[in-house]
Amino acid sequence: MWKRPRWKRLQGVGGISVLTLLLSGCGVTHLASQGAPANAVDEAAPQEALTYRRLPPMAYTPDEWPETLNAQVYLPDTPTRARRPAALIVHGGGWRNRGLEDMQGIAEQLAEQGYVAVNIEHRFAPAHRFPSQLHDLQQAMAWLHDNADAWRVDTQRIVGVGFSSGAHLVSLLAVAGVEGPLADPYGGEESRLAAVLAGGLPSDLLKFDDGRLVVDFIGGTRAEKPEAYRLASPERQVTPDAPPFFIFHGTWDQLVPVDHARDFYQTLIDNDVESELYLLHGRGHFASFLLRGGAIEAGIAFLNQQVTP
Repeated sequence: MWKRPRWKRLQGVGGISVLTLLLSGCGVTHLASQGAPANAVDEAAPQEALTYRRLPPMAYTPDEWPETLNAQVYLPDTPTRARRPAALIVHGGGWRNRGLEDMQGIAEQLAEQGYVAVNIEHRFAPAHRFPSQLHDLQQAMAWLHDNADAWRVDTQRIVGVGFSSGAHLVSLLAVAGVEGPLADPYGGEESRLAAVLAGGLPSDLLKFDDGRLVVDFIGGTRAEKPEAYRLASPERQVTPDAPPFFIFHGTWDQLVPVDHARDFYQTLIDNDVESELYLLHGRGHFASFLLRGGAIEAGIAFLNQQVTP
């Protein structure tokens, strides 16, 4: 359920301010917990679009990996030879279907803003269960580090971008830490993200009834595998070391109810993690992606504040 922001405490600690911006006529609520106010995005506003080059799909997984997985890489034509940020991009589909084409438009937007955009596949449930998909993302991060010199990537400025189950996976990657059960055996320093843009995020899997998608992903019900559900829930893994988050969500989302976004946002605030929440009023799960309006632009502006393309 929605927890009211702790206005007085937040305003008095560490210079944090919480602002609500109702964008006139747009059906949007935009909350900011730290840093620049939600309505002060001019300094990080999208720059003039760059051209980019899209490389042929290529495998990012090792030869011995259970399944060969591909990535589509977009290289921006930046005006200098300096290193630039990168974005690891993950599609949705309930952990069980869909593909790279879903995130192509967002990958292109990021490339136009100077990000090396890496749009990846991952293994599907139920043939492959948690944490297989997280391991895929960790391999993608290692591969991105291996190619950092060739693509002029600053490995300290890699962000994660995803929608729905893809948002879940990049968020889990972001809060996994460099050691512990989620980091072992494929994570660590090379899996660290500098910021996250997540839409339609299922942040706490224990909130769901035992429906087919989540049961197939985890490999059992909540009663059968409570620890796996807890471990696979980004909200339950948040620490003060988590990177900044921009979260967007439809208020009429029936597949992933909006309390997943609101409660995750509050947990980030409670841990003093810089974050913004962008609510799209009157939109369900799929409409919040297909009719996302300014959510991605606002999210990219947030990422720009964090990594400065």
